[in-house]
Amino acid sequence: MERFILNDLLKWKDSKYRKPLILKGVRQVGKTWILKEFGRKYYENVAYFNFDENEEYRQFFETTKDVNRILQNLVFASGQTVVPEKTLVIFDEIQECPNVINSLKYFCENASEYHVACAGSLLGIALAKPSSFPVGKVDFMDISPMTFTEFLLANGDGNLVEYLSCIENVSPIPDAFFNPLYEKMKMYFVTGGMPESVKMWTQERNTEMMQAALLNIINAYERDFGKHPDPKEFPKISLLWKSIPSQLSKENKKFIYKAAKEGARAREYEDALQWLVDAQLVRKIYRSGAPGLPISAYDDLTAFKLYLIDVGLLRRLALLAPSAFSEGNRLFAEFRGALSENYVLQALQNQFEATPRYWSVLNPSYEVDFLIQRENDIFPVEVKSEDNVESASLKKFKERFRDKVKLRIRFSLNNLKLDNDLLNIPLFMADYTDKLIGLALKHG
Repeated sequence: MERFILNDLLKWKDSKYRKPLILKGVRQVGKTWILKEFGRKYYENVAYFNFDENEEYRQFFETTKDVNRILQNLVFASGQTVVPEKTLVIFDEIQECPNVINSLKYFCENASEYHVACAGSLLGIALAKPSSFPVGKVDFMDISPMTFTEFLLANGDGNLVEYLSCIENVSPIPDAFFNPLYEKMKMYFVTGGMPESVKMWTQERNTEMMQAALLNIINAYERDFGKHPDPKEFPKISLLWKSIPSQLSKENKKFIYKAAKEGARAREYEDALQWLVDAQLVRKIYRSGAPGLPISAYDDLTAFKLYLIDVGLLRRLALLAPSAFSEGNRLFAEFRGALSENYVLQALQNQFEATPRYWSVLNPSYEVDFLIQRENDIFPVEVKSEDNVESASLKKFKERFRDKVKLRIRFSLNNLKLDNDLLNIPLFMADYTDKLIGLALKHG
């Protein structure tokens, strides 16, 4: 399966400023596979060391900081070959051996001829500890679930991807492309972007196996909850995790601790929630007071929404059956469009550096689903999953911040269109948001 992150890995390989790489991402998102595939394609050989499978390797990092001696010991113990510049050295499950993380400083300073890439489960947890990694001595990269575009390629729909990538103006998509893209997107809402789930559908065309793959991933995540250093946090993490689908089904999607458990208070559950965020299982989107820069300066830290890392996992966790796929637009409208919002957020996070926010006011109630920062502009984004695409909230936002709104963006099941300052993007084009905003601003 084709993953676009390979292009970023190749840039890392060719950079004269290359440092040891830490690849972050949630469990089972394909970190190990992509590193091995990268090594297979672009290096003469790969040397792979797993510190969970081979606990004895950890000892080599305890006795010395000399990276040449460390590598020599690893080579002798494993029978693998490491040649400077020609071998990709992969350290996997490095969260099991903090000394490996610390050693990256010495690989950077004393042995830059070795190409070292690292991965691990729950790395976000390990790296959240202040002394975990040498600041400024490593490169970071994130791998997310497969995008809808990557799903299309895996599904054999390269022609649709080619068509979308060639679009150079904001005009309606012909039915010959619109209709199949709409149908494929419904299937993506069912499978999500976790590689194992995508594989079970695109290669096996087996819904039961795809359902089982998603359940296995969820079960693995829930077993990980027990790895919190304080056992008392385990039930709290579980309660918060399982409450997300019901919280997203509300009209007001702001996360409320009491909805997870009667009487729950923020201060009792903050550590549990932070664990889920650090583990990259959930995305935390703060409420913003205004479209200003820096975007973080306007955060209301008491109000936020939680989304899952992947739309397919959200559907599976919500126990929504794949049969909804065949029921018209039901999949998009299910629990107040939460699947569509989760999907759009995934696409936006892959394109814009700043984490999106949302905007809301009370009395009367208005809410704009997301605010995104593109260069030095903030754009309001609304996600519509049903036929009614009228947006009082986008209008209200423009009234309040008229001088700051160059363009309003609406994702819906309608066709691509620029209507004055309102850009309607079909949901299946969410991966192209950045490009389409650029085209709209240029021609608007």
